[in-house]
Amino acid sequence: MVNQSTKNINDHFFEGQYKEVWRQTIPPGLTEAEVDFIQEIGDLGKGSRVLDIMCGYGRHALEMGRRGIQTIAIDNSSDYIREINQKAAEAALPVSGIQQNVSALRLEETFDAIICMGNSFAFFSEDEACALLSKLGVALQKGGKLIINTWMIAEIAIRHFKDREWHAMPDYKYLIHNRFLFQPARIQSVHTIIPAKGPIEEIEGVDYIFTLGELERLFYQAGFLLKDVYSTPRKKKFVLGDGRAYLVAEKQ
Repeated sequence: MVNQSTKNINDHFFEGQYKEVWRQTIPPGLTEAEVDFIQEIGDLGKGSRVLDIMCGYGRHALEMGRRGIQTIAIDNSSDYIREINQKAAEAALPVSGIQQNVSALRLEETFDAIICMGNSFAFFSEDEACALLSKLGVALQKGGKLIINTWMIAEIAIRHFKDREWHAMPDYKYLIHNRFLFQPARIQSVHTIIPAKGPIEEIEGVDYIFTLGELERLFYQAGFLLKDVYSTPRKKKFVLGDGRAYLVAEKQ
């Protein structure tokens, strides 16, 4: 894997306090349910190999490691990767965290499944998404599964769009100001984080919006076939109005 210089407004999103805000937004039990889903969909067991891209603090990678699944976890945050490697070493888990911008990935290994969870795929424009999917297609075994969790497909984002969102959590208050823009379709946002102690922090981000049909086309061009779309890790089929989507694509 080789580092290259890339520019994306979201590259610096997790450098400050949002690292901890994100951790506090995850409901108890969600990670275990999602890994159950990943393991079932991917037909994974001990010794299977999984690539977890934009892995955050490694909640999926570490849980898969506890189940004996060999996992490579990629993220551009040095803090997250340091945390993953420390926890993996302490528990002797088959998990390796690598600090890397996924847009610059050069993959020489192959995997039984690849996952991109927590809405991270929405960070990429169409050109960036195409380039990334092409690389993932090469790295995935034939018949292997690509699993993407998102809440920024058009079928969700348009229906649930809010100009302003306000959240309260144990250590933070959190305001989001959103603008829905076009050409390309995207939601540009300013996030204001107000900690119980410490300075207020403001960060900008963008989520690119694709319809399911557009994503199906991008998958196909990269050698994937979109097999299923669920709204929960308990395999409830996605319908218009649901707030989350789990996309399952298979390498052809």
